[in-house]
Amino acid sequence: MNQEHRSVSVPIGRGPVKGEEPASAPSYQASTPVVHTPPIDIHEGPEGLVLEADLPGVSEGQLSIQLEDNVLSLHARVGAPAPEGARVLHEEYRPGDFYRSFILSDEVERTKISAELKNGVLKLNLPRAERSKTRRIEIKSS
Repeated sequence: MNQEHRSVSVPIGRGPVKGEEPASAPSYQASTPVVHTPPIDIHEGPEGLVLEADLPGVSEGQLSIQLEDNVLSLHARVGAPAPEGARVLHEEYRPGDFYRSFILSDEVERTKISAELKNGVLKLNLPRAERSKTRRIEIKSS
């Protein structure tokens, strides 16, 4: 991953002057909703697919995974990282919702999909359906 080094000036000890916007104030409206598309890695193994999604700051109670028809949807809601009563001086990552959806093929066994959330990474196991697993067909001669 390319790491970029930047110098950030953060004013400390000075509150906003009446009628003046703080120098480090975000240039967006607070009411504008933000929806992030989480980065996803998909691996294929002998048992099926493994999907890994980066969801920083998400806990189990904030995450919803739904399967409707052939569409698997992930939705997570993340609150503001600043403690209540704190004033944000600098913000490089704006909190918001995560949303991503996928169309599943018939090769996925829908009833056996499982999910695990650990350290901000969601791991979804999408097992291969029995009908799509490779099997050897025995040949009989008469």
